[in-house]
Amino acid sequence: MNHYLQQLNDVQRQAVTNTDGPVLVVAGPGSGKTRVLTFRIAYLIEQGTAPWEILALTFTNKAAREMKERIAKVVGQRANKVWAGTFHSIFARILRVEAEKIGYPSNFTIYDSEDSLNVIKAVLKEMNLDTNTYNPNAIRSRISSAKSNLITPKLYEKNQELREQDRMSKRPYIYAIYQKYTARCKRSGAMDFDDLLYRLYELFQRNPDNVLDKYRQRFKYLLVDEFQDTNHLQYSLVRKLVEYPQSHRNICVVGDDAQSIYAFRGATIQNILDFEKDFKNHGIQVFKLEQNYRSTDHIVQAANSIITYNQHQIPKTIWSDKGEGQRIKIIKALTDGEEGKRIADTIMEQKNRFHLSNSDIAILYRTNAQSRIFEEYLRRYNVSYRIFGGLSFYQRKEVKDLIAYLRLTVNPKDDEALRRVINYPKRGIGKTSVDKIAAVAANAGKTIWECLGSAQLSKRAQNSINDFVTMIKSFNKRVQSDNAYELANSIARKVGIIDELKKDNTVEGMGRLENVNALLDGIKSFVEEDTVIDVETVPDKTLASYLQNIALLTDQDQNDKEGDYVTLMSVHAAKGLEFKSVFVVGLEEKLFPSFMSLDTREGIDEERRLFYVAITRAEQYLTISYANSRYKFGQMRYNEPSRFLEEIPSHHMESTAHIRSKSNIGSNSGFTSAPGGAKIQGNFKRRVAASQSPRIDPKDFKPDPSDKIQAGMKVLHLKFGEGKVLSIDGSAKNRVATIFFKDAGDPQQRRIMLKFAKLQILE
Repeated sequence: MNHYLQQLNDVQRQAVTNTDGPVLVVAGPGSGKTRVLTFRIAYLIEQGTAPWEILALTFTNKAAREMKERIAKVVGQRANKVWAGTFHSIFARILRVEAEKIGYPSNFTIYDSEDSLNVIKAVLKEMNLDTNTYNPNAIRSRISSAKSNLITPKLYEKNQELREQDRMSKRPYIYAIYQKYTARCKRSGAMDFDDLLYRLYELFQRNPDNVLDKYRQRFKYLLVDEFQDTNHLQYSLVRKLVEYPQSHRNICVVGDDAQSIYAFRGATIQNILDFEKDFKNHGIQVFKLEQNYRSTDHIVQAANSIITYNQHQIPKTIWSDKGEGQRIKIIKALTDGEEGKRIADTIMEQKNRFHLSNSDIAILYRTNAQSRIFEEYLRRYNVSYRIFGGLSFYQRKEVKDLIAYLRLTVNPKDDEALRRVINYPKRGIGKTSVDKIAAVAANAGKTIWECLGSAQLSKRAQNSINDFVTMIKSFNKRVQSDNAYELANSIARKVGIIDELKKDNTVEGMGRLENVNALLDGIKSFVEEDTVIDVETVPDKTLASYLQNIALLTDQDQNDKEGDYVTLMSVHAAKGLEFKSVFVVGLEEKLFPSFMSLDTREGIDEERRLFYVAITRAEQYLTISYANSRYKFGQMRYNEPSRFLEEIPSHHMESTAHIRSKSNIGSNSGFTSAPGGAKIQGNFKRRVAASQSPRIDPKDFKPDPSDKIQAGMKVLHLKFGEGKVLSIDGSAKNRVATIFFKDAGDPQQRRIMLKFAKLQILE
C-alpha cells in the first residue's frame, strides 16, 4: 500500500481509491476532507493519469494553492500541472483561449466591483434615472443574481415575475439597465466577475462540438471542493463538462450539506442534496466521512443533535474518539456590555487555567457590528486581538464617517475630519473647491474651517459651503447642553448619513447601516453607564468626553509582532478554521437566528447550519453567550434566548436552568410570528417538548448491549420511540445504525452510533 494511504481511515481510503464514475464524498466537520481530496488527486497521478487531465475546482485561491502543495509532497513537481484553481480563475483561463468565439477579444478586461458600479452609474445617467430609487449597488446585485441564474437580458425582459417585482419596488427599468450594462461591457471588451462563469456557459452552449467537447475530453477527472457552496450557474457548468456520452463522467464532489451557509450569495443546498439522485443511473458511489478528528465528544454530539432539527439533509452521524472533554459553557448576561465583560473574563480565566495562547481563542458573532463591545473589553484587559473578515469596527468607512462628523462638531478646526465629510453625503462641494480653500488656508496659516468663505468659488459651491457651515455651527452649540447620544443621533440623521445608507438594500449595504446603528448604540450605552470615579464626581456624558474615550479605544499601536492575538470574526468568515477555544456570542432570537431569516423554514434551517458551523470550530472548549438586553437603534431591546440553545441536550452543557426555565420555553419555543405576521416553524414547540421529555417511562426502559443490535431488528429509543434498524455499517468499535423511527418527527430516519446509543431490542 502506498505510504500516504496508510494515513487514512477505511472510509477515507475508499473515497481516495474509488476513482471511476460519479462519487459523492459527504465530509463532516474536522473529518479530513482536504486530505481526501488531495490524496485522491495524488493517487490518480500515481495510477497513470496525466496531471493536466485533472480539473480541481475550489472556492479560494488559498485552497487551490494548499491543495497543490499537499499533492506535491506525494508526487513532486507533477502537481503543478494539475488544473487546480477557483471557478473564476480556471474559467477565465479557458475564456482567454476561446473568447473570440462569443465576440470578445482574448485580452478582455475583467471589471472589478468599482468598475461595474461606474458603468451602472453611467447607464443611469444616460437614462436620466434617479439614483435614489435606482441605487447602483442594488442594481449591480440584481444583475449579478440574474446572471447566476442564467437569465439573459432578453429573458429578464420577458420574465413577468421579475418585472412585477421590479414594478413593486418602483424600479421598472432594471431590465433596460441590464441590457445597456451588458452592451457597454461587451463594447468595451470587458467582463465583470459574474461574466467569467456566465460567458463560459454561453461559450459551451454555442459551441458544443468544437469547444465543449474539447474540454470534456481533456479533463478525464473533475473534482469540486465545498460543493455545498455552489450556485445554479456553477453546477450547470460542472454538468456541462460531465454530460453523457461525450465525457468520461468521472466526477467527484466533496462537501457537507450541514455546512451550506451561503444562500445570500446565491449558493443552493439543493445541488448537494440532489447530486446522488442526479447521477443515480450512472453508478454513483457515496462515502460519508463521519469521524471528527477536531473536537471532543460533548461538542460533536451537541452539533449532531442541533442539525437533526433541519428538514432536508443527508443523514449522517459525526463521532469523535478524542474523549468527552469539557461540557459546553453557557453565559447568560443581563446586557450586551456585561456579555462583553464576561467573555473577556472567561478568556483571561482560560488563558491562566488551561495555558492557552491568544491565538488559540476565537470570538464568533452573527454580524460584524457585534465586534465593538468585545474589542472594547479586550483592549481594557490589554489582550491583543485581530478582526478578520472585515475591518476593525472603528476602522469601517461608515463608522469613521460618522465619527468624523462628531469630531468636527466638537472641534471645527479638525482639518482631517472636515476633508472627510465636507462632501459626504454629496452636497456639491467637489475636490477642486476643497483644494482651492486648502491652498488659501495654507498661505494664510489658518485651518480650512477658518477659510471656508475666502476662496473664489462658483456661487453654487459657495452656497453649499455656507449651508454646511451653518449646520456644523448648530451642532457645535449643543456640545455642552446635550448628552453624547442625543447629539450624535441628531447629527447622524440631519447630515444625511442614515438616509444615504438606507438607499443600498444589498446585504453589504444593510451591514453598513447596521454598523452605524451599532456605533450609536455604543454611545447610548456610554451615556447610561454608571462610570462615577468617586462620589463627588459627576460623570461627564458629553460628546467631547465620548470622543476622548473612543480615541483611546481606537489607538492602533498594537503589539502584533508575535502574531499572538485573539481572533474576532463572523461565523461566515470562520468556516474551515479551528481553534482550541471558541466563543459563539449573541445567541438571541432575531440576532442568531437573524430576524431576516424568520419568515421561512429554509431561512431558519440555514441559520441552524450556520450555528452548526460555529460550534464545530471548537476543538476543546466551547462557550456560548447571550444577553437579555442590548441596544438596537438607540432603544433598549429585551431578547429571548435563541431557539438553538434549546436544541442542545442538557447533558452536554454545564448548566441549563437559565435556558430551560418555564418562562423561556413558553415564550421562545416554536415558531413565533415573523415580521409581517408570517408564521414560522410551526412544529418547533412540539419537537422541543419531545426532545426534553422521554417518550416512555425511564423506569421501564432496559437498554441491550450495543453489539447485539442487528439490521432488521425492532428497537426502542428513550427519546425517539419505536424504530426499525434498516442497516448497520462501520467498524466493530464504531458501528453506526440507520434506524427508521415512525414517531420521531422530521427527520424520521436517523443515523446513530451504537456505542453511544441506548436501545432496547423489541424483536
